[in-house]
Amino acid sequence: MRAVVLDDVGDSSTLRPRMLPVPEPPRGWVRVQVRAAGVQGSDLYPLRERADGGRVPFVPGIEAVGVVETSASERFGAGEQVAVVLGGTRRTFGGGYAQYMVVPDSAVTAFRSGLPWSVLGAVPETLQTAYGSLSVGIGLQAGQSLLIRGGTSALGYVATALAVDRGATVLATTRRADRLGDLARRGVHVPLVDNGKVAEQVRSMMPDGVDAALELVGTGTLRDTLDATRIAHRLAGIYLGCTVMFGHRMIAWADERFAHRFAGGPAPRKVPKLGPERTRKEWSDFYRWLGAVAIAGAVSLGLGYTVADATQREALLGVFGTLGVITVIWLVTGPLWVTGRGEAAER
Repeated sequence: MRAVVLDDVGDSSTLRPRMLPVPEPPRGWVRVQVRAAGVQGSDLYPLRERADGGRVPFVPGIEAVGVVETSASERFGAGEQVAVVLGGTRRTFGGGYAQYMVVPDSAVTAFRSGLPWSVLGAVPETLQTAYGSLSVGIGLQAGQSLLIRGGTSALGYVATALAVDRGATVLATTRRADRLGDLARRGVHVPLVDNGKVAEQVRSMMPDGVDAALELVGTGTLRDTLDATRIAHRLAGIYLGCTVMFGHRMIAWADERFAHRFAGGPAPRKVPKLGPERTRKEWSDFYRWLGAVAIAGAVSLGLGYTVADATQREALLGVFGTLGVITVIWLVTGPLWVTGRGEAAER
């Protein structure tokens, strides 16, 4: 089969077309004939730095659509239309830059559509991003109001469809007045022309602001978007801090276990429950948490005293109480507890 292969870390010159054997699916996996593969920014990460547990050469590509050609899974049959979204698992087996890809059935979703493959190829990651933003990032519920800043983008259209399906009231923006009708046809309840002062328009209709907002334009409009919301979310800083301090480690942890279970990799090494190694790990994790606390505090203070109004500032600064409680619990039940038990065991 034809494939694009990443031979080594570096730049795009390490991507080369090559003929490879057609892979066979083990039990619980399927072989997909790829009809279209999306090109994502995250596909470039392995070009810059070899990921923990990763390998080269390998075939990149975290999303693809196609047809099940051979199935060793009870969940899918030959001939089904499927979408594949791999995420971090692209580091342990080949991706969508090939005529065929073999993937675990957990990464596959069946669907039916008459749209061209060239259109379907752009759907999986966009749909997943929109769904994650609304469900995990915002926690959107039926009856709430949502502002989508940048409603005529591809992600904006998908987010609109998902939010309307959840029973939310959707306000969405476009910079062109001639596209207001397009927003309305796609389900937007209140189409708005983005004149740079969307918050004024929103609060003229909803004096308390919208319940949530999805910013798709950029940092230049972030302050105005925040001004359109009911309150600022105090967990945003914690999320950012934990992503910076723990994100890479969490991905490496997941990759190592996925490689062991599905790709024949070595078994993950377990840290002993007691002893010097466990103590070092507990204190290391706690120090990382303190780094996350510092980032969360800086973000909350920065937003609170630059772009937030009095109500939003109060909500943002409330994060410090939450951080304090988590820090005390973590310190007592983590490093102090393990250190104390280790000392007692040595006596």
